[in-house]
Amino acid sequence: MQKSKTVFFCKECGYESGKWLGQCPGCHAWDVFVEEPKQKKTTGSARPKTARNEAISLSMVSADEEERKMTGIQEFDRVLGGGIVMGSLVLVGGDPGIGKSTLLLQVCRELSQKCKVLYVSGEESLKQIKMRADRLGTFGADLLAISETCLETVDELTDQIKPDILVVDSIQTMYREEVASAPGSVSQVRECTSLLLHMAKQKGVTVFIVGHVTKEGTVAGPRMLEHMVDTVLYFEGENTASYRILRAVKNRFGSTNEIGVFEMQNVGLVEVRNPSEYMLRGKPEGEPGSVVAASIEGTRTILVEVQALICKSNFQMPRRTAAGTDYNRVNLLMAVMEKRLGVELSFCDAYINVAGGMKISEPALDLGIVLAILSGYKNLPVDGKVTAFGEIGLTGEVRGVSQAEQRVSEAAKLGYTTCILPFVNMENIKNPAIRLIGIRNVKELLAIMKE
Repeated sequence: MQKSKTVFFCKECGYESGKWLGQCPGCHAWDVFVEEPKQKKTTGSARPKTARNEAISLSMVSADEEERKMTGIQEFDRVLGGGIVMGSLVLVGGDPGIGKSTLLLQVCRELSQKCKVLYVSGEESLKQIKMRADRLGTFGADLLAISETCLETVDELTDQIKPDILVVDSIQTMYREEVASAPGSVSQVRECTSLLLHMAKQKGVTVFIVGHVTKEGTVAGPRMLEHMVDTVLYFEGENTASYRILRAVKNRFGSTNEIGVFEMQNVGLVEVRNPSEYMLRGKPEGEPGSVVAASIEGTRTILVEVQALICKSNFQMPRRTAAGTDYNRVNLLMAVMEKRLGVELSFCDAYINVAGGMKISEPALDLGIVLAILSGYKNLPVDGKVTAFGEIGLTGEVRGVSQAEQRVSEAAKLGYTTCILPFVNMENIKNPAIRLIGIRNVKELLAIMKE
């Protein structure tokens, strides 16, 4: 019996090799090669037939705004850049049980009132889909569902019913008959995504793909999967928290900085229209080490509570912990405080937390972190009606940040009376509704703490 030939594929970039390699020559990643059966070259008749394209002058191409369709879920439309672009390919990734299928089923319910939708599930039966649908509400007759894993069957079905929206849940369960490897392998995921891309661009069907993530937090399968699609959305959240965050990490038709906030309830995912108020629920009053900071996510301002617990260390090397913000950034800010403020933190354990589970990486959070550490170290509470934002440099200077007026307006809307901000941003704020305290250096925080 003739032994079947195998090749090795890179999980990151799809590089093909006849033998196993420790490092991929294409993307230089380590330990990423997997072994799969070698595929026979497909003939021209096996490939989808498309009309021959001709090159035309770029000046003749219409630059009109792309056609978009609103889903009716404002947080979802915001992340997509103002609605779904017809004929696009969207990848939705997230941890198991985070709510990806629930979110897309809610989107299908809203869209089925305006157009024809086909929901393809490779993981659940129709009865299981119906059980989830009953919790979400009533569905129209234009929402069609099928439990199928063969993508050729799905392709034929789309030719028959001609849906406007196609949802595939999930890409790791789909397979093509002409590919010999198992579903979820590098070859299957690549070929299945290629066929879905052809369906989206040639047939004008908007395709949503659900993708599982690995323990590193990236979509399982080859890295080229994210390169092939138009939009990549990540659905994030903690298992112990009820909120969920939808974040765009790639979007050819909009910003990649937008986020949508949802809360998981018995009736499904409910939009959180005011994330600041939601994140600040349960904030302690009059406790040291608690400061409200103004952060920008995309085009919206979110006020978050920064907490700092500073205590004497019982070990030779003090412990540092940061949750919700960059650990290295916290160490940098503590070094600045020791050098510029004379605060002895070398013998103290420091625990920094952004309450609510939010992950904030922008430098404007620096001033809130330093103020919280200073409050926790001196055991002096910061007024509950005070908020802060600003970037801090290595010399202790407080540098200006973008969209300062928007941050101040959001703080005033939620009832805050004082805002500590970089001095250079004060001239850009006209007719502030709250008291502004502009500072040039972190040393000025010591005087504010004594007030």
